[in-house]
Amino acid sequence: MRKTWSMMELPAFFVTALFIAIFVLGLNGCGTHSGEGSELREVSTPTEEETFSDEQEAVTSGPQSIFVYVCGEVNTPGVYELPADSRVYEAVDAAGGIKETGAYAYLNQAEKLSDGQKIYVPSQEEALAQGGDGQSTEELSDGRINLNTASKEELMTLSGIGEVKAEAILRYREEKGGFTSVEELKGIEGIKEGVFNKVKDQIKI
Repeated sequence: MRKTWSMMELPAFFVTALFIAIFVLGLNGCGTHSGEGSELREVSTPTEEETFSDEQEAVTSGPQSIFVYVCGEVNTPGVYELPADSRVYEAVDAAGGIKETGAYAYLNQAEKLSDGQKIYVPSQEEALAQGGDGQSTEELSDGRINLNTASKEELMTLSGIGEVKAEAILRYREEKGGFTSVEELKGIEGIKEGVFNKVKDQIKI
């Protein structure tokens, strides 16, 4: 026998179904909202590459400086810290300027400096001794090599002096500020009495 719904029962059924539908839709809505929030948090988090790039930029843009050694005919020789983009004239100024006996025109004072560079300001006499083709006027006068002004190539023309010994002579000259006697040559590693005896008549200071 088929059941029939009364007028009182029919509205209650539809009301219950409506509440169930609203509840289900509410659950789906919360799930969607939660997903959007999760996606937003992921977008706002910086990647490792972005973090490294920011740190690298901060290091690169930081202050930089160099150290240079200024010696020779300057008032206050020594090692000076300067900005990385400094020029020779700034290093000379830091060392108190060039003495009256110094050769002002010898240096290229507009040259850009590098870290660890040595700037040697010669005297006017040393500068005047420099002639054409890397030879000094003194050398042309008596044929002897001046240990304080000769280039590596000139030193290699001496008997028993090759490239290694010539470079050692240049290093000694830079470290000591020049030779005060030809006998100092014997204090350089690799140059013993025998080699010195060969070149003693070919050199001078």
